[in-house]
Amino acid sequence: MRDEAQVRLLYRAGALGIAIFSLGPILYMALTAASARPDFLSPGAGFTVTAAHFVSVLRTPSLHFPEYLRNSLIVSGLSAAFCVGIASPAAYAITRLPLPGRISFLLCILAVSMFPPVSMVSYLFQVMGKLGWINTYPALVLPYIAWILPLSLWILTSYFAQVPADLDRAALIDGCSRLAILRKVVFPVAAPGIFSTALLAFIFAFNEFLFALMLTTDHAARTVPVGIALFEGLHGEIPWGVVMAASVLTTVPVVLLTLVFQRRIIQGLTRGAVKG
Repeated sequence: MRDEAQVRLLYRAGALGIAIFSLGPILYMALTAASARPDFLSPGAGFTVTAAHFVSVLRTPSLHFPEYLRNSLIVSGLSAAFCVGIASPAAYAITRLPLPGRISFLLCILAVSMFPPVSMVSYLFQVMGKLGWINTYPALVLPYIAWILPLSLWILTSYFAQVPADLDRAALIDGCSRLAILRKVVFPVAAPGIFSTALLAFIFAFNEFLFALMLTTDHAARTVPVGIALFEGLHGEIPWGVVMAASVLTTVPVVLLTLVFQRRIIQGLTRGAVKG
């Protein structure tokens, strides 16, 4: 019993340490956003609660924060939808059809995804400039799809492989086509995995910085990460309170999505589609 108690204590201590390590920066961000002084931890500074930073972020026209947030939601939503829409039939074909070189294809997709984005951004800028797409949504959505699609394909391939092939055979006997099986049988059964993939793709696109920095020029298409990084006050100082307030508001959509759909996310990432 003593050993079990020690193990439980170590588990709890480890969980507490991980929680502090993970949530500490978020707590500091929220406190800085709600404090009248960003140096509230300094001796004698004091902590005074204020909503001025949040009001400034939302109402200052020169910051363009609502436009940045709108752009991020649109670009991330489109990227996630296209990634799931392309990766789902591809994953179904890989797991169900007798295609030659399926494993080699997946490995090639994985290898291509390992190229660092910084090595391609100059060529992307040239291509988007010739197409006249600089500072537009397509300039971000297309690179995001190419960047996130390998991850989506791998996750959905792993998940679809757990869906029993007996469902496909039964549907084929009933006269369904492969496309109908995918739409009417596999999609409903694999909904948790598909939703988890879509949410991960959304988060990846929402947090991307490099492409958004290089391929946008103003608030017409610039996303939140770049917009916050370019916040600047008078005389070039960084308004930390405003930056942290914008960061808090930026995390709200992702946190709400995770909290509302956490059960589906856990199901999609930790278990198969059917039991028994």
